[in-house]
Amino acid sequence: MSGFGFDTLALLAVIGIAGPLLASLSRFRIPVIIGELIVGVVVGRTGFGIVDHTDPTFTLLANIGFALVMFVVGTHVPVGDKTLRSSIPKALLRAVAVGAVAAILGVVLAQAFGTGHAALYAVLMVSSSAALALPVIDSLGLSGPPVLSVTTQIAIADATSIVLLPLVINPSQAPRAALGAVAIAGCAAVLFVVLRAVDRAGWRTRLHHYSHDHEFALELRISLILLFALCALAVTTHVSIMLAGFALGLVLSGVGEPRRLARQLFGITEGFFGPLFFVWLGASLQVRDLGEHPWLILLGVGLGIGAVLAHCVGTVFGQPVTLAVLAAAQLGVPVAAATLGTEQHLLAPGEPSALMLGALVTVATTSLAGVLAARRQSAEEARSP
Repeated sequence: MSGFGFDTLALLAVIGIAGPLLASLSRFRIPVIIGELIVGVVVGRTGFGIVDHTDPTFTLLANIGFALVMFVVGTHVPVGDKTLRSSIPKALLRAVAVGAVAAILGVVLAQAFGTGHAALYAVLMVSSSAALALPVIDSLGLSGPPVLSVTTQIAIADATSIVLLPLVINPSQAPRAALGAVAIAGCAAVLFVVLRAVDRAGWRTRLHHYSHDHEFALELRISLILLFALCALAVTTHVSIMLAGFALGLVLSGVGEPRRLARQLFGITEGFFGPLFFVWLGASLQVRDLGEHPWLILLGVGLGIGAVLAHCVGTVFGQPVTLAVLAAAQLGVPVAAATLGTEQHLLAPGEPSALMLGALVTVATTSLAGVLAARRQSAEEARSP
């Protein structure tokens, strides 16, 4: 399709509906974004070439979606939950153990497939997805100390892997990326202090009521201003906008996200920019390389199985195997790695598709583990007096 206008936007909005349609098939439990990725593959460079992922306007809108998606992911990390503090030591110990196993598996996979991306693979396998796992936990009604502990572990792994990813995906630029990450972290820390002071002074409450009464959506506007400013800083310092969105999400989670703002962010992200980003990502992937190079399929499966095996080390510390597998859920980090690898040409042809295949393996195992954990909890509740 030549040019990028309202006709393209209308087409992309229609294409994005595929995600919810596939998710409605309860038998398969397909996450919405997986459907959006699949349809993006069909209409992009792998499929019929209906949309051009290199179009500057398309790319800009997709980057906005990427930043918003990571923003929302950051808000899902329960950094302000005081009940999680007691579970931090055990969760941190498991996360370190998982990291050690993932590092070994990363070296094995990188040598086996000759890619030289051992550090990247290790970060992918140690990562967790709060945005994917926490909704699964909530929807299945999982509760209790072990669930609280695995929630903390997921939050630690999610935050750590997102910070490490820009450093390991392009080691030659690691010093510059580290400085940029420090700049983003510093700005986020300042924002947290300022917003906390504003909240304690009661100004935030007054702003909330004033915005609500006059229907100005001031909190959303201010959040977008801060997000775009951090993204501008990230671009200037040659850091992924992924960090900017995630850092601001953590700040908002720590201060406390108003429900009205949460609904507004959900609306603009899930209603338009998020689906557009995942369609763009699917359109940018060259899945045909998986067929032309079967080793890429083996790499993707190896990454997925490796992530599950690495997280299963938690069973050594008494963690139920179902919760250990649930912690292996990964999506945001592989998506970010595929995006950065595609934009900056850091990965071999087809390797981004292999990373996404690995993520799909963990999504499938996570769905199964969640169901089994819920059944186990129901059985234990039935046996209890």
